[in-house]
Amino acid sequence: MPKLDESLLKGLPPFSLLERPQIREILDQAVSRRYEEGTDIFREGHDADRFYLLLDGYLRVVRSTPGGDQIIVLHISPGQLFGIAPALHRDTYPATSIAAAESIALSWPVSLWSEFMSKYQGFATQTYTTLGQRIGQIQETLTEMATQAVEKRVACALLRMVNQSGRKTTEGIEIAFPVTRQNISEMTGTTLHTVSRLLSAWEKDGLVRSTRKHIVVTAPHRLVVLSGIQE
Repeated sequence: MPKLDESLLKGLPPFSLLERPQIREILDQAVSRRYEEGTDIFREGHDADRFYLLLDGYLRVVRSTPGGDQIIVLHISPGQLFGIAPALHRDTYPATSIAAAESIALSWPVSLWSEFMSKYQGFATQTYTTLGQRIGQIQETLTEMATQAVEKRVACALLRMVNQSGRKTTEGIEIAFPVTRQNISEMTGTTLHTVSRLLSAWEKDGLVRSTRKHIVVTAPHRLVVLSGIQE
């Protein structure tokens, strides 16, 4: 594998305050791996032996309910740390991480976590900022499931994906990674049938355009109104 360049990490929040020699130290201890779409990077409850940085692609983070259902609680974008079980004082992963698209990630053995936290300026601060944001996102998702009507939940889920990965096209704003109706049902705690019915109705009404694993929001403002989110 070619030697990775320091510019891969320079500017990313956990490493933005570091000098190039320090970034070189970090990269020299990393393993790089490519993951095909749908691949598990790690599984909920398995030993947390490594922590990761996503260089390219998108990840789904999935939790299991006591009843055995799967809930997609958030997505991870490029440039973010993940699998950071030590930050939660855990020795197992609290969720399953799945490549939502073809992805590339760096990883380090968890034995280096304490060294990174103490040695590299900004690493600890940015890590706990990220962790706080993710806990907030998960709480927001779970609150929506418990309190909002299905239509609002689905609208909110689409808008979160648009805000995280959306890219403008001639048709509207395209979600940049593959997403199925089953995925959306797992994000919103509803059935595949309900999601299919809603998306079909919204497509007829000109709000979205959806094909297999591909969604474009064609009327973002109208979707915001449906979601009940205050602009």
